[in-house]
Amino acid sequence: MTPAADTRLADAIAACGHDFSGEIRKGGDYAPLVIDDGLAWVSGQVPRVGERVVVTGRVGEAVTLAQAREAATICALRGLVLLQRELGSLERVARVLRVGVYVQSAAGFTQHSEVADAASALLHRVLGEAGVHSRTSVGVHQLPRDASVEVELVARVRG
Repeated sequence: MTPAADTRLADAIAACGHDFSGEIRKGGDYAPLVIDDGLAWVSGQVPRVGERVVVTGRVGEAVTLAQAREAATICALRGLVLLQRELGSLERVARVLRVGVYVQSAAGFTQHSEVADAASALLHRVLGEAGVHSRTSVGVHQLPRDASVEVELVARVRG
């Protein structure tokens, strides 16, 4: 039987309409995930599916709030897939401690928290209470590959 969090992740992936079965590509010379002393540090994830960043541009100009929320969801899904692959099961995630959300923002865009809420909601939906976390969301001028959103997270993991 598949553990509950892993089943909820599979359901969330199916609902988003993208396929994460292949390689979770990274954008440079770094580790996408580092586990040290019971903490898992997931590098910033952009909304890349396969070879393509699927939501690009400034939120509040070319990108709507709804599209930015979709991007944040994809970023969080990528982070969870990386954790699941490394740990063998998301049941080993004891708690998501912190999430950082970066939004490539147009001048005057102030709904960073609403964008970040999509990633937070996904983490809670998949991990239950273990997905409730502290969070920072900020607007930035530019992100790698013109991504609209980037999400990083830190989680405590069980042996």
